[in-house]
Amino acid sequence: MSDRPASLTAVPGMPGRGPGLGGPGAQMRGAPRVRPHDLWHTVGRIWSYFGGERGRILLVAGFVLLDSALGMAVPYLIGRGIDAIAAIDSGHVTLVASVLGGASIPAGALAIAAFALLAAYLGGAFLQTIEGWIMAGVSQRMVRNVREGFFDKMQQLPLAFFDTRPHGDIMSRLTNDVDAVSTTVSQSSVQLMSGFMVVAGTLSIMFILNPVMAVASLLPVPLVFALTATISRRTRALFMAQQTALGTLNGHIEETVTGIQAVKAFGREPQSRASFARINERLRRDGTRAQIWTGFLMPMMNVIGNLAFAAVAVTGGFMAVRGLISVGLIATFISYSRQFVRPLNDIANTWNTLMSAVAGAERVFEVLDEKEEPADAEGARELDKPRGQVEFRDVSFGYRPDVPVLRDVSLEAPAGSVTAIVGRTGAGKTTIVNLLCRFYEVSRGAILIDGTDIRMYTRATLRRAFAVVLQDGWLFSGTVRDNILYGRPGASEADIRHAAALAGADHAIERLPRGYDTELVESGANLSQGQRQLIAIARAALATPTLLVLDEATSSVDARTELRIQQGMIELMKGRTSFIIAHRLSTIRDADTVLVVDAGRIVERGSPEELAARDGYFRKLSETQRGGIEI
Repeated sequence: MSDRPASLTAVPGMPGRGPGLGGPGAQMRGAPRVRPHDLWHTVGRIWSYFGGERGRILLVAGFVLLDSALGMAVPYLIGRGIDAIAAIDSGHVTLVASVLGGASIPAGALAIAAFALLAAYLGGAFLQTIEGWIMAGVSQRMVRNVREGFFDKMQQLPLAFFDTRPHGDIMSRLTNDVDAVSTTVSQSSVQLMSGFMVVAGTLSIMFILNPVMAVASLLPVPLVFALTATISRRTRALFMAQQTALGTLNGHIEETVTGIQAVKAFGREPQSRASFARINERLRRDGTRAQIWTGFLMPMMNVIGNLAFAAVAVTGGFMAVRGLISVGLIATFISYSRQFVRPLNDIANTWNTLMSAVAGAERVFEVLDEKEEPADAEGARELDKPRGQVEFRDVSFGYRPDVPVLRDVSLEAPAGSVTAIVGRTGAGKTTIVNLLCRFYEVSRGAILIDGTDIRMYTRATLRRAFAVVLQDGWLFSGTVRDNILYGRPGASEADIRHAAALAGADHAIERLPRGYDTELVESGANLSQGQRQLIAIARAALATPTLLVLDEATSSVDARTELRIQQGMIELMKGRTSFIIAHRLSTIRDADTVLVVDAGRIVERGSPEELAARDGYFRKLSETQRGGIEI
């Protein structure tokens, strides 16, 4: 078994965009974050992923500017039309509207205003369609870049990263959190641009038309900012809590699905359902609170909009009675007041969506900022045609600095030799081969291959010299042939079948429904554990490595299968420096050297015969297994 730590155990008068709320990304288990991180820094990092898309974004910004201009012209055209109707109804041919530029309005102005309104509406709809089409492509390409960067990053992270995080957490960041960013980019970004442009443009036009009416329209604006600030403070924390609950739920589902056999075997279905219901209820509670607070925004903004309407109506009526403005201008300001408040409403809603997306982006960037495997040392050379001589010199290591796993381990394995490592679970056996393959870096001491510190070899060529068969031989989706080819892509069919025969897997494969073309589901779940292990051994055989690591490679096969593949294993190990981690002593009887590891130290070493003759741990282990008990 592995010595590594277990993984640590969610408006009238203008064509407009409706407000939307983006769903939060999922945050997996861990302490909930109730305070946002650096918003603008995260937004800046998101912007950096656009790269060549910035020209398209500027084009969209131009369309948004034109679209906003058309929208801002609508209230003015409505006012002109109303004044034209008033002139026609009064029987006059023209109407002098001194406030509206002092120009005469001909009787045909109504038709002109109507056609202009139609053109503004149609033009706005067309521009919004183009904007949405362009931004959809921009956002998806940006998300593709983020996902590719995230996946590339995972290939460069050390095993320690994966050992200390639930796999569901990593998958959630790559899917849910990135999707939250995509939603914001494709929808909210255009809404934000349009909102700011409309607010600035409308404010300017109102002051140009009539400063007094403009001031009246702005009276409720402080309430907008106060309301937005109040609700945003609460929704940020609530969205974070919702994400945490959703992440916890995802983690529970991932654990249950992965371990469903254990759940059923121990009859834990009721407890599993109860845990799910408890977490789901917490998600419901947190999600309800988040949505309730968010839901306050729209009704309250409508109230504020009505206050603006009342302020404009009262002020406009007072001025119209005194002949200072026309009825059409009052209608214009009523439309502009609503048009001014609505973008503020959209910005407030978009801000909540942005908070959710930023939370997801921060979780993605947390992974992207993780420390990668150390780079190859300066001057590192390729491990070309290795002989396979291995030496440990006073090696110490701990997965945590304060908890040592290996203490001053020294050993030598000549090229072509077979070294067996035995000991109790957690003694440090697997850690030795983890360090040998540079899955982890030693804390102190050095490991040498062919007389050179392995840190002076490039990591890629070092690992190509190894083939590793783990206790749980992982298989990938695809055919049996594809999984064996994973050891050496491009190998011939004859080489594949030879490797399978060498591992003793050929008979088992031929009995499958389609032989080597049998499709495997994820992790090879449609095969028995023994079949999976045989295919994993065949994969190692095809790799033709110089150094071979067998970590409990036969622990999952029955005694008869083990006997059948032992001869193949002997053939496989010929001429290769091999390390065997085993509990069954029958698998190490042909080893040249046996190392007995206890509490991170090598307490015994020698040939199987020499150790069996001593009164030590190995002899006690042999006697125990002869009695039918394995340690």
